[in-house]
Amino acid sequence: MRFAKMRLFVSTALVVTSITVGSMASADSLREALRDAYINSDLLEQNRQLLRLQDEGVAQQLSGLRPIISFVSSARWDEPAGTETSTIGLTLDLLLFDNGSQRLAVEAARETVLATRQDLVDLEQSVLLNAVTGYMNVWRDIQIVAVFESNVRVITEQLRAAEDRFEVGEDTRTDVAQAQSELATARSNLAGVRGNLEISRELFLIAVGREAGALLEPTSLPSTPASEAEADNIARQNHPSILSAQHEITANEINLGAAQRDYGPSITLRAETNRPIDNFGDDRSSLTLNLTQPIYRGGQLASLERSAVATLAASRFGLNQQVRIVIQSVGQAYARLRIANAQIQASEQRIRAAQLAFEGVSEEASLGARTTLDVLDAEQDLLDARISRIEAQASLYTAGYTVLSSMGLLTVGQLDLAVPSYDPTEYYNAVSTAPRRSLQGDRLDSVTRRLGRD
Repeated sequence: MRFAKMRLFVSTALVVTSITVGSMASADSLREALRDAYINSDLLEQNRQLLRLQDEGVAQQLSGLRPIISFVSSARWDEPAGTETSTIGLTLDLLLFDNGSQRLAVEAARETVLATRQDLVDLEQSVLLNAVTGYMNVWRDIQIVAVFESNVRVITEQLRAAEDRFEVGEDTRTDVAQAQSELATARSNLAGVRGNLEISRELFLIAVGREAGALLEPTSLPSTPASEAEADNIARQNHPSILSAQHEITANEINLGAAQRDYGPSITLRAETNRPIDNFGDDRSSLTLNLTQPIYRGGQLASLERSAVATLAASRFGLNQQVRIVIQSVGQAYARLRIANAQIQASEQRIRAAQLAFEGVSEEASLGARTTLDVLDAEQDLLDARISRIEAQASLYTAGYTVLSSMGLLTVGQLDLAVPSYDPTEYYNAVSTAPRRSLQGDRLDSVTRRLGRD
């Protein structure tokens, strides 16, 4: 009755493994991994700095509308008279009129900032989705390792049973050899899945910014629209890559308008005051009003306009392509979600059937109606069924969060994660008026230090 004992061992081993894994899993959760991925991401921090570069672009364009004041010190030697003249002075240059070109440049810079903010949101989605994928891969591999460890123990018992039956003449040397071969294969497979787990842990470290411990299986899928059509509509309105492309088009439209206005005149004002250093001579002051009208610049202005037209057309085609990509990603995400659900249902049916088959073959083998190879084959079928279900579970949760990402909703705000989310407007509000050294400039320094990460 060795096989009856073995069947009890199989059930007990699987239950013990499940309880052990479940008790360990309380150490970590998917939401904690998402939170840590957001906090620890150097990629997000890098792109926040790049967004600040675009914020500074607004300040730099705005400075073109303000007066430019310079201190000037000069020394002049005249030969052969041998005289020396030294002066100090101030100059002020102010753009009075340029047909609106500089103001349009400021507006274009602001649209570029808005586009870059959406790029940062899109990157945030990628960081969080990578964390989900890394988490579920580690969870999956932990479960698979546990199943393979149980399988090694079961086959070890089968080998002992085959050896016992061989000693009493119930089995042949071939039966023992088959069990030995199966045990060697099981140990090899166990080594392979343990290696996969180590690889998944390394990828988790990159995605989350810390090492993975024991992981808890997510208890529920994220809420998603009931229909793919509804998800499409949400994606068209909310996906950051689409919104970024729309702001890029607006910026390019403004840049085209600025290029067309460059053909017109510009008026600048210059005020100067100079004082001799040696106090010989009189102070001199002047006020100059200049009007400049381009007549011929070698075709530069026309080329700049054509470049702006081409850039605008390219960005419009880019938006059309981006919408197609987003809608395709929504369809693929829902397809993966449906596939994972179907695989879970099928694998559960397969597990039940494989369990019954294994128990029946084991019982028949104990009566001499089945061989050791039959039992090993039934055990392998049950193993494959359990692995399929584990993989389908991991795919299901990954697909659920991929659906959110495809709609543009995989953000810390939408997930309501307990982290201080980054506010891109704070730095912009501090620099967009182009401060230098002032009370506002000191406030900017405070904002910069606060936004920086230790």
